[in-house]
Amino acid sequence: MPPISSPPAPLPAAEPLQPQDPNSLFAMAVAATNRACDVIQAPAFVKAILGQPKAELIVNFPVQMDDGRYKMFKGYRIQHNNVLGPYKGGMRYHPEMSLDDGKALALWMTMKSALMRLPYGGAKGGIKVNPRDLSPTELMRLTRRFTSALGNTIGPEHDIPAPDVGTTAQIMDWMMDTYVNIHEGDSKQALKNVVTGKSLPCGGSEGREKATGQGLVYVLQELLPEFNLPMAGLRFSVLGFGNVGSNTALILQSLGAKLVAVADHTGFLRTTTPDAAIDAPTLAAHVAKFGSIKNFPLVPPVPPPAEAASSPSSSLQWTDRETFYRTPVDVFIPAALERMIDRQVASWLNCRVLAEGGNGPCTPEADALLASRNIALLPAILCNSGGVTVSYFEWVQNKQGVRWTLEQVDAELKTTIVNAARRVRLAAHQYNIDMATAAYVVAIDHITKAYANRGIFP
Repeated sequence: MPPISSPPAPLPAAEPLQPQDPNSLFAMAVAATNRACDVIQAPAFVKAILGQPKAELIVNFPVQMDDGRYKMFKGYRIQHNNVLGPYKGGMRYHPEMSLDDGKALALWMTMKSALMRLPYGGAKGGIKVNPRDLSPTELMRLTRRFTSALGNTIGPEHDIPAPDVGTTAQIMDWMMDTYVNIHEGDSKQALKNVVTGKSLPCGGSEGREKATGQGLVYVLQELLPEFNLPMAGLRFSVLGFGNVGSNTALILQSLGAKLVAVADHTGFLRTTTPDAAIDAPTLAAHVAKFGSIKNFPLVPPVPPPAEAASSPSSSLQWTDRETFYRTPVDVFIPAALERMIDRQVASWLNCRVLAEGGNGPCTPEADALLASRNIALLPAILCNSGGVTVSYFEWVQNKQGVRWTLEQVDAELKTTIVNAARRVRLAAHQYNIDMATAAYVVAIDHITKAYANRGIFP
């Protein structure tokens, strides 16, 4: 009599398809995946499946502008893998949004979900547009028309979008409202789960706004002891001061770390003395008001009674690109767009650890140079996973009809992120590999086990 539970029969290999452009962002993502597959000798069919998205959609649709004319826009939705659960991933509104970049971002979402042990797959999408060029009413019509064009491509149990670069909770609210109004369902309430990252009145979760930054900080708290770096007095710099960069800086400062350099698309700012620090809350308030770090006051305002008695000198200065990257720090956090750290920048960096707050910030050449310089790299699929994790918590709360407190959200996020970081550290020691490769190894091992048990239908 055969055993009650016998191992599944081995599946035949599949020929992997290589990205057409070897220098593309998607090629970078596939190369990282393949390296990890080779480390654990994952079956060839797993490597082949992960090397291509399951579905790619491009839609071209008209939107009426405020002046009455119609303008055509191009939108994308890429669904990479759903062996672990529904597709999950952000919607990006950016002038450089492309199919290739969407495929890379969707693959990385698959890795994040698997690494965090979430019951999700990976997807990504968006529109090729600069949202700053649109009025609020044009942005609303754009979002509603795009959601309509996607049709059944998205759904609360099939593919759940979320905010990304250029999108907000307001945009998620419009997307949800449009989907609910054009789809039939047993419960309109259940259809609201089609997106996460919504505003609180529309079913969003506490802690979602700061989730990615909070998750990155939890990773640093767990892994920095590996490099003998205490949080108190930690010197760090941030590239990009949007949602991820600003929230990371705010939380790190509250823990005793010092922000000593920051940059965005408008300039480069650094401290001039070893003991000085940029006040993250003041800078965040400036960026919230003016949209960038540009014109941030180098000297803080002095109350009128003290103005005549003292003339404070500035401990900050505007600087150039190279000087910003050469600023000595313990941790450098790129929290902007992809491929901003090339070989030249990697040669300038003066840090012990690079923690990827944004997706794919380093080119392969930069990765190699950083490794040769013994600069540890903590990858985005670990550091950037707080957002998708709290999005999952929002999805769960919506499905159960409950609302968690901020303390509950943060506690669950910490548990999920810390457990993932520990799995990465264990894999790095077990296989004697760097942290970045180890993160992919942990994710792919989880996916491989799912395929081994489920098989390939039919």
